[in-house]
Amino acid sequence: QVQLVESGGGSVQAGGSLRLSCAASGRTFSIYTMGWFRQAPGKEREFVGTIDWSDGVTYYADSVKGRFTISRDNAKNTVYLQMNSLKPEDSALYYCVLRQTRISSSHRYLPSAYNTWGQGTQVTVSS
Repeated sequence: QVQLVESGGGSVQAGGSLRLSCAASGRTFSIYTMGWFRQAPGKEREFVGTIDWSDGVTYYADSVKGRFTISRDNAKNTVYLQMNSLKPEDSALYYCVLRQTRISSSHRYLPSAYNTWGQGTQVTVSS
C-alpha cells in the first residue's frame, strides 16, 4: 500500500506562481511514474503531467506546457509541480497520482490508469 500526501496549494493572483509537493510513503520500492491531475467544479478530472521515475522523462498537457514543470526527488519519493504564469482557468483541486507498473502512452492521460491518488490540494487563481 502506498500513501500520497500533497501540500503547497493556495490562492494566488493571475501571473503568479505556486509549487505543489507530493510525498509517497509505504510500499514505495517500485514507482514507475508519478504526476498530477486536476479537477475544476463541474468539469471532468484532467491530466496535468507526469514524470517517469527511472529516467525523469516528463509529459504535459498542452494547456500547461511552458508554464508548469514537474520534477522529482527519488531519495525522498517526492514529486513537485512548479506552476508559473498561473491563469484563472488553472483553478482546480490538484491530485497527485502514482503508478507502480509500466504504462502505455495512450493510457497515461487517463485517470483510470492510476490506482493511487492523494487527497487533493486546492489551487485558486484570481484575475
